[in-house]
This record gives sequence, structure tokens and C-alpha cells, in this order.
Amino acid sequence: MAVPVVAAVVLLLVSWQVAVDGPLLGLDHLARRAVRAAHPNSLLDPLGHLLSDLGSAVPAVPVLLAAGALAAWWWRRAGAARWWVPLPVAVLASGLIPLLVVPAKAAFARPGPLGDPLTPEQWGWYPSGHTATATLSYGVAALLLARVADPRAARGLTAGAVLLALGVGAGLVWSDFHWALDVVASWCLAVLVLWALDRWLPRPGTRRPQASDSSLR
Repeated sequence: MAVPVVAAVVLLLVSWQVAVDGPLLGLDHLARRAVRAAHPNSLLDPLGHLLSDLGSAVPAVPVLLAAGALAAWWWRRAGAARWWVPLPVAVLASGLIPLLVVPAKAAFARPGPLGDPLTPEQWGWYPSGHTATATLSYGVAALLLARVADPRAARGLTAGAVLLALGVGAGLVWSDFHWALDVVASWCLAVLVLWALDRWLPRPGTRRPQASDSSLR
């Protein structure tokens, strides 16, 4: 229970500081100065852009939908009564991301690290849409597949999703696409969604009745 509480507190604190332009935003400028100091002649710039792109709708959403289909097939093979659940979960999760992020971006209307004013067609930078897309897409995909994976594979799926989320966030900050707190807020938001989904999502342990079952004789 501590993880969602911490995530909620951090999300509220950061959102408040962004709304009032509070002193906590100094962390953003500190992180940006550190990145700028490391940038000259850096070979990491292409990697930063590559990691950032992993948070785009493509490839993140197709990976999520493919994982939902694969998980449904695995759940069916495992004999789950509601084997079809991963499919709508994957679809709903892909639609939930813009519903969570876009209104917040429009409400906070935070300029990006480069300092350019927002144009009428821009929503703002807070929270980070790419970070939310990556963390939720890869996180939900791992959650669905881990339900029927062995413990070692489940740990690997979880670790992979965490590394992808961290990598996308780091790439966005390194490439000056987002402030660090934009990324932190999206991580916290995704953690809350994933925690709730993990609590709700059934484990495919209940097998479908078979014709040979004694109850059907």
C-alpha cells in the first residue's frame, strides 16, 4: 500500500508546484544544467532520441495491443474462465492514456525546457505524454502476460517494463524534450493506474468446465 500512497503524494506535490511555479521546480533547472554540461560532443544524443521514441504511440500502443492478444491466447490455454479479459483491458488502457494526459496538459499549460511560449494548438508539457504512454503501455503489457508466466519470466517482464519506462523518461530529459518533473509526474500517474489494475485484474486460475467434468455427468 505504500507505493500508491507515495506515488499519489509525489504527484500532488509536483502538480501543485507546477501550478504555482514553486521552488521545487528548481530541480528541473538543476537537471537541465547537468544535462547541458554533459552534452558537448556527446555520443549519447542519438540514444536519447531513440529512447524517447519508444514512448511514442508507435511502437508502444501496438506492443500493448499485441500483448493483450497474446495474453488472451495464453489465458485460454491455461483454462481461464474469462480468458478474453486481456483484450478489452489492452484496448481500454490504450484509450485511457490520452484521457489522463491531454486534459492535464491543457490545464497546466506548462512551457517546455526550451522556453518557447505555447502556441494555440499546443497543450503544454506537463505531464509527459511519452512517459505516460511508455509506462502504461509496457507496464500493462507486462502485467497481462505475467499473469500466466512462470515466476522467473514474470520478473523478467516486470523488469523489462520498468527499464523501458526509465529509459524513455531519461531520454526525454536528456534530449530537452521534457522537464524532469514532467517525467516524474507521469511515472507516478502510471504507477497509480498499474497498481489499481493489478488489484482488479483476475488471475487465470479458474478453469472452464470441461465435458468430462463430473458435474456435467
